[in-house]
Amino acid sequence: MIWKASPSSMAERKRQVVREELGEVALKLLAVQGFEGTTIEQIVAAAGVSRRTFFRYFKSKEDVIIEFLGDLGDFMLAELVARPVDEPPLVALRRAFGAAVDLIAEFPQKSVALARLTLCTPVLRGRYLDRQADLAREMAAELARRAGVPARDLRLELTAAVALTAYALSLERWSEDGGDTDLGALLNEAFAAIPGQDH
Repeated sequence: MIWKASPSSMAERKRQVVREELGEVALKLLAVQGFEGTTIEQIVAAAGVSRRTFFRYFKSKEDVIIEFLGDLGDFMLAELVARPVDEPPLVALRRAFGAAVDLIAEFPQKSVALARLTLCTPVLRGRYLDRQADLAREMAAELARRAGVPARDLRLELTAAVALTAYALSLERWSEDGGDTDLGALLNEAFAAIPGQDH
């Protein structure tokens, strides 16, 4: 729905296209109608597919949101991997997050609605926090690889966790403001407030 590696076969590409189109329809409905106000029946009707097709790609309607967040996390991780290895960790993380901010800014109304939906729906917020914890570990491992140190480096684990918290707080503040503030500026402010780091 945001970013995925290119599938290797025609069949896989077709499945990815169907999944992305179904996911986009579901996200639009969820953003407009809210989580409780949207049913799977409404999603499949809007997408022109059967319930069986929906459940082939998603286990539940909350999985649509979680997979969207997972795609965004994968995108940020790929951006981090692509950063020059001589960048300080916080600089590399801020620039990786900046690429995600640019994507979010392309669709501000939908992004605000989805952020609010995720943060205000308990089942979604819990799974979002689980995904953030997983992403922090993945990013810490990538920072360790870049630095040539053991994967479970405590300082780098803390750096990744703090950076993701700065990102999450910026996104929450931005969604509360209805997207009227500059998310990139909020993120810069949050990163600048992180103490004791060379960034």
